[in-house]
Amino acid sequence: MMKRSYNLLLIVFLLFGGFGAKASGYNAAKPGDSVYAIMKKVADWQWKKLETDGWKNPKTDWTNGVMYTGMMAWSKIARNDSYYKKLIDVGNSLNWKIGPDRHFADDYCIAQMYAQLYGIYKNPLYIADFKSMADSLVAAPHTEPLLWVNKIYLREWAWCDALYMGPAGLSNLSKVTGNPQYLNQACKLWWKTSDYLYDNNEHLFFRDSRYFTQKEKNGKKVFWSRGNGWVIAGLVNVLQTMPNTNANKTKLIKQYKELAQKIASLQQPDGTWHASLLDPESYPVKETSGTGLFCYALTWGINHNILPRKKYAPVVKRAWVALTSSVHPDGKLGYVQPIGASPEKVSFDDTEVYGVGAFLLAGSEMLKLNNTNNHH
Repeated sequence: MMKRSYNLLLIVFLLFGGFGAKASGYNAAKPGDSVYAIMKKVADWQWKKLETDGWKNPKTDWTNGVMYTGMMAWSKIARNDSYYKKLIDVGNSLNWKIGPDRHFADDYCIAQMYAQLYGIYKNPLYIADFKSMADSLVAAPHTEPLLWVNKIYLREWAWCDALYMGPAGLSNLSKVTGNPQYLNQACKLWWKTSDYLYDNNEHLFFRDSRYFTQKEKNGKKVFWSRGNGWVIAGLVNVLQTMPNTNANKTKLIKQYKELAQKIASLQQPDGTWHASLLDPESYPVKETSGTGLFCYALTWGINHNILPRKKYAPVVKRAWVALTSSVHPDGKLGYVQPIGASPEKVSFDDTEVYGVGAFLLAGSEMLKLNNTNNHH
């Protein structure tokens, strides 16, 4: 019996970061801690980098907004409140304001953190500015078409990334205020964007209207890995704040399952998703921001019994090994595609704060999956 338990532990260790950790020069303290320890290493590296070298983009920028979502997920499992304090310091330094273009989804991605922190600390200042914008968003008619002209992105969710940046702030606001109108507006706008950008044949999202007719080198349609990562992770962020009584939930879960099935089928032998989903050969190097978002979203589905464990657990385990093997010995996450709107080349030295956010989100769900496995 002892031997069997030991063998089981060894298998769990190898599946959950032991192999990936070794490849990245990181030494796991003990099997159960491997996911936690590498998350801590990546989070600490990122904070140190910001504190030492300064912020590359404004603190309200979407890039940082995505990082905060991962740092919030990490703060919930870190055994130390100092991580929440770092996020509160960010909010205080901004007087809890969202970005300057108020109806631009990128500029209220930060509100996901504000609303979650309000849920913990109940300080009305945390959500005051965002709530005032959300009220005006609910009141706006939203009748413009989503064609990529006339800076439509400043007013509508006209590009697929917006489905990560915008809806979850609103759904979190509904959750912490008890007011369903913000969530209802998020769903209304979600379906407007989905009706426009979702390809019902491929079960993937175009980035925006400019990509409807573009083709990759192999003749396939252009579906950007991170762009679709934004969508499915954004969908998860809304679903987990949505009450079961909401009429949109069944329809959103149906779309989530369609996306999950398609995305899982496109995983590459190296465990990642390359920058272009339907033309991975043109972008042969792995890419960790899209992979982190997919790993997070698929693992969440397993943990919530929405996706069958038997089918999807091998997919997310391969993804997690690939992600941990992309971490430098000092905790820097590599292979993160730089800011863009379409597939691009990437290297081991490329890193960005949003890649770290995606990594920490993935780790937070892998940790739960790991714990469930240990209790089976």
